[in-house]
Amino acid sequence: MNIQFYKYQGTGNDFIMIDNRQNYFPKNDTNLIETLCDRRFGIGADGLLLLENDNSTDFRMVYYNSDGNESSMCGNGGRCIVAFAKSLNVIQDKTTFIATDGLHQATIFENGIVSLQMKDVDTIKIEDEYIFLNTGSPHHVTLVNDIENYDVKANGAEIRYSDLYGKVGSNVNFVSQLADNHFRLRTYERGVEDETLSCGTGATAVAIAMNAIEKTKSSQIDLDVQGGKLKVSFEKTVKGYQNVFLEGKAAFVFEGKIEVNF
Repeated sequence: MNIQFYKYQGTGNDFIMIDNRQNYFPKNDTNLIETLCDRRFGIGADGLLLLENDNSTDFRMVYYNSDGNESSMCGNGGRCIVAFAKSLNVIQDKTTFIATDGLHQATIFENGIVSLQMKDVDTIKIEDEYIFLNTGSPHHVTLVNDIENYDVKANGAEIRYSDLYGKVGSNVNFVSQLADNHFRLRTYERGVEDETLSCGTGATAVAIAMNAIEKTKSSQIDLDVQGGKLKVSFEKTVKGYQNVFLEGKAAFVFEGKIEVNF
């Protein structure tokens, strides 16, 4: 069978997009998804996203990590699927869609920037050496020196598989402050099991974490990731962090067909 696919990237975080409104894709075939994401034997991507019909919103987003397993929310994937939905004429410039962590609203602008509303955050664990919070996916955040030469893969894997997070694990973000509301981060992503060029839920987690520990008082944070630049804005209230938005470019890369057997 030939599968039509589309490749998108958001600040270097790249995804295979499939229009699954006809429900033909074998969603439980972990090996197939892993092979499609493989950079040597497949198309190559950090993850795979399915765009599906939903009765209450414009569409449903289903996200798989490159290991083939369905995962929690992906911020850059969410921004990319909004651009994909527009290319299919499923939406115009604004949308509401459903993902594993609930409803999301988004706006796509003419310059390719997508502004995506993330989930509210009402619980933040602050320890001496790290901050932990869930922004649709679990994130461990820690400040480091000399971030450019930091061994993200080795140190990220050690934390991800530590007793701190058990079998479920956590994404791990390493951060350095550049200015009052400007930070540099690098992220080790579970499911990919390596550093990725960008992580949207990670960038969101870092922005909120840095505000929570008073490294910045700003509610609009600039973030440098390996693949480019992102912005995160929010409102800090007595209930936590609300109206959280992740903003950055989402770009079409290429499309094609791949023959698969399942």
